[in-house]
Amino acid sequence: MPHSLAHKIIASHLVSGELTGGTEIALSIDQTLTQDATGTMAYLQWEAMGLDRVRTQLSVSYVDHNTLQMGFRNPDDHRYLRTVAARYGIVFSPPGTGICHQLHLENFAKPGTTLIGSDSHTPTAGGMGALAMGAGGLSVALAMAGEPYTLTMPKVCRVWLTGRLTGFASAKDVILHLLGLLTVKGGVGVIFEYAGPGVATLTVPERATITNMGAELGATTSIFPSDEQTLAFLRAMGREADFTPLAADPDATYDDEIHVDLSTLVPLAAAPHMPDRVVPVAELHGLAVDQVAIGSCTNSSYADLKAVAEILRGHRVAPSTDLLISPGSKAVLKMLVAEGLLDPMLDAGGRLLECTCGPCIGMGGSPVSGGVSVRTFNRNFEGRSGTQDAQVYLASPITAAFCAREGRFTDPATWKANITPPQLPATIPSIRHLFLFPPEDGTDVTVERGPNIVPLPPFDALPECLDLPILLKTGDNITTDHIMPAGAAITALRSNIPAISEHVFARVDGEFVARAKAAGQGCILGGENYGQGSSREHAALAPRYLGVRAVIAKSFARIHKANLINFGILPLTLANAADYDTLAQGERLRLDTTTLAPGAPLTAQTTSGTTVELRHDLTAQDIAVIRAGGLLNWVNAKKRHEDAHA
Repeated sequence: MPHSLAHKIIASHLVSGELTGGTEIALSIDQTLTQDATGTMAYLQWEAMGLDRVRTQLSVSYVDHNTLQMGFRNPDDHRYLRTVAARYGIVFSPPGTGICHQLHLENFAKPGTTLIGSDSHTPTAGGMGALAMGAGGLSVALAMAGEPYTLTMPKVCRVWLTGRLTGFASAKDVILHLLGLLTVKGGVGVIFEYAGPGVATLTVPERATITNMGAELGATTSIFPSDEQTLAFLRAMGREADFTPLAADPDATYDDEIHVDLSTLVPLAAAPHMPDRVVPVAELHGLAVDQVAIGSCTNSSYADLKAVAEILRGHRVAPSTDLLISPGSKAVLKMLVAEGLLDPMLDAGGRLLECTCGPCIGMGGSPVSGGVSVRTFNRNFEGRSGTQDAQVYLASPITAAFCAREGRFTDPATWKANITPPQLPATIPSIRHLFLFPPEDGTDVTVERGPNIVPLPPFDALPECLDLPILLKTGDNITTDHIMPAGAAITALRSNIPAISEHVFARVDGEFVARAKAAGQGCILGGENYGQGSSREHAALAPRYLGVRAVIAKSFARIHKANLINFGILPLTLANAADYDTLAQGERLRLDTTTLAPGAPLTAQTTSGTTVELRHDLTAQDIAVIRAGGLLNWVNAKKRHEDAHA
């Protein structure tokens, strides 16, 4: 039977289950990655398992999110990450080396492998034919322990590309086009597999831009074939031996198909405050721009920044506009230096930032009050920039550079610049010596912990009856940024659950934490696509610490739903969407959890005497995990049982 590329990789890593959409599968995982905002908790969970060495082919710990070392917390966390990596066999990428997804693409990603990472943009590696998925930190810790990664078998949608990009259209406009077409929840439960003659016209960095921002569709992952473009990229990186040709069978069938003619695309932008509010840049003509930020794991490659340099050459950034530039890795920075491409950006008035995520997660670089910021990032959620009333637009580096030059959006029909095709140099300077590779035997390494590194708090099992007040009623598209904000001050608390829990829903309802503490336990009522955005498991872990035992919503984002299960929180959906309107914050719901079973509905009794019908698609294992009080409890109980019967 002919297979899609996604099916081929899944089949070669299948531990249990079948390639039937909607059923549970378990995959062996070749590689894992973490970053510092999620990694400290992942490694604390890893240590709680009591193993001596990671059991993956490769695990890498990147420090790229919070490198602002203000006070002792961040330096202590980075030291912990460095020493825990050496102790347990993990490669460590020090602060400033680069952004995890750009670095992984350059140095470690391989076609045909499976990769999960504690960051929602891990699918970046799909740009070179890896099956790469974002996951919660606990899922990553278990994969490092050799446990399979379980998920619902996704549907596979083929995106058939024809033509080639023309004019000032770029890879960012491909994914913005799809977001405008499908919305931020249009890819839930889907793998997007790119094929067609247009694929050959896109370089690996361009493909990586598309797979990276596929996360904003809610997709499980996105993937391109491994072909001559892949070989050229790996050869330039000095990794030709990692190349494997991979493609779908000619007669493969798909669950759905989308056609995109690349030659018809024009420069696009996502308007505030959601990545799917896509409009042609021409329609924004004349809108003044206060800030431009170029970088992030989506658009910080050599080709991206070379285009920016060519647009800015001989020009000055508009006096009223602030330009920030963050190269994706030190390799990118070295290439720009070698070719004299930093000079046009610096001479134009651009500010060169460290090779990190930076402004993308509100880590510095906040816009002015009420300001318009054009960013080459992947998310423009309200307040994510660090300025609550900022108006953030998402666009390509080409569009952003013209905005910086002119101080406003202008019609692309008026643009003039000599931009060369986005090809890599024949050879790329290696920075592999900057990674800290672990010793063969790490048993003599001491793991160093600062006072802000607090062990994971224990969680109790699910009681047979839950009597829960609705602590908060939210609207649609609540993001993990709404639940657990980012930013320098809060992210520094990532390894201290009691401390970071004080900030849950801080930008939505400043009284939430006090209300949750007073109630002791409760639930949250959400709308559509609850928990979209970042994979940060703190958005489940911190509410669990505050006593949240269930989230009832119209629908869930994939990774957040998995994180809720991992920490023993019931993810339930309303059988009747109209019940959302009748339920109010403060109302109590009583649930009998003894009836919780796969495929079986639940009912909740309200204080007003009405009955609310609830649904779920939990598997038997999901239910066992929730009953145990979370995945770590379940795994440790399973291990004790196996040891007792060994």
